[in-house]
Amino acid sequence: MSEHEPDEHDDPMLVGGSGEPGRRRAASRRRSVPGCIAVLVALAVVVGGLYFVASWGVGAIKDQFDGADDYPGPGHGKVSFEVKKGDTVAAMGRNLKADGVVASVQAFTDAAAANPDSTRIQVGFYALKKEMAADDVVEILVDPDNIVKDTVTIPEGLRVVDIVKLLAKNTDFSAADFTKVLDHPDQLGLPDYAGGNPEGYLFPATYDFGPTATPESILQDMVTRWKQAADDADLESAAADLGYTPQELMTVASLVQAEGRGDDMPKIARVIYNRIEHPDNGITNGLLQVDASVNYALNRSTIAVLTQDQIDSVADSPYNTYKQVGLPPTPIEAPGDDAIAAAAHPADGDWLFYVTVNLRTGETKFTDSYDEFLQFKQELQDYCATQSDRC
Repeated sequence: MSEHEPDEHDDPMLVGGSGEPGRRRAASRRRSVPGCIAVLVALAVVVGGLYFVASWGVGAIKDQFDGADDYPGPGHGKVSFEVKKGDTVAAMGRNLKADGVVASVQAFTDAAAANPDSTRIQVGFYALKKEMAADDVVEILVDPDNIVKDTVTIPEGLRVVDIVKLLAKNTDFSAADFTKVLDHPDQLGLPDYAGGNPEGYLFPATYDFGPTATPESILQDMVTRWKQAADDADLESAAADLGYTPQELMTVASLVQAEGRGDDMPKIARVIYNRIEHPDNGITNGLLQVDASVNYALNRSTIAVLTQDQIDSVADSPYNTYKQVGLPPTPIEAPGDDAIAAAAHPADGDWLFYVTVNLRTGETKFTDSYDEFLQFKQELQDYCATQSDRC
């Protein structure tokens, strides 16, 4: 090794060293460019169904050259702006600029970075204006109360006809608009085993419908939510294990929804299965005798205690479970998660009868004895005579 002190011509990292000045100067310049780009950093990431904010990537470098121009506000006109799943802060900024809401992407990203609530911006539509101040835009987007939507709650146990009325009441569409879609059920995404009948498959839940929703998309959303419930209950596998079709299990779920509540639901499901599977028990002869199904045949809201005249008036209906053996041909109403789970996973027991003896509390008694069943019926009649006008 040479002992002399190296000078600038011996150091290859110095400009002009080792006889190749042009090549090393160019290499040095090339190494400096990616070093500059590397200082661009992410703001945040999308978490769950909440938005958010995130990265300035190389694709957003163009935004850095747009400047940070901002409008003074307060703005004018109307703009319906949508925050979509997966949008980054920069993507929102570009969309806002394209819609004429903000003057520059940089102004919006700076305003978002300065607002700690910006990490909680949610998906949805927001009512904005043209030429707004970026800070004002962020203030609107961080408040979920500003999401433009129709919130509709569909309770468990409604028939399709009742669901349509509720949708018409709480959206800008008429009952006829929804009926027109229902007349072509192939648009809804129903399972094949529903046979084109949406009864029981418009799932009861709370929905937020945005301004671009249509009758078709609203009903499709309800069927999609039903599919989630069916998957959660492992409906098709459960039906096969029990020896029924998925459509039959959904019919059982609808009967359970109409007849029970809470912890009683799996027991009611077991009573239904016991009556179907043991028609030779010498008491029920395969008849389910479910009042709710007869009410469906009567096309009226639930009647707690049916009269014989009411039962006889729809004697030929396949939904008259006092006259027709086995299950009705379709669900009679929309079951919720608990009813579907109960039908898929019934309780163990030998019960053949149940009677709700208190309509206010829902107290229901179960037995496999006909004599005890008659005692329960008398208990209900006494309750109706002295404590309730719902019978």
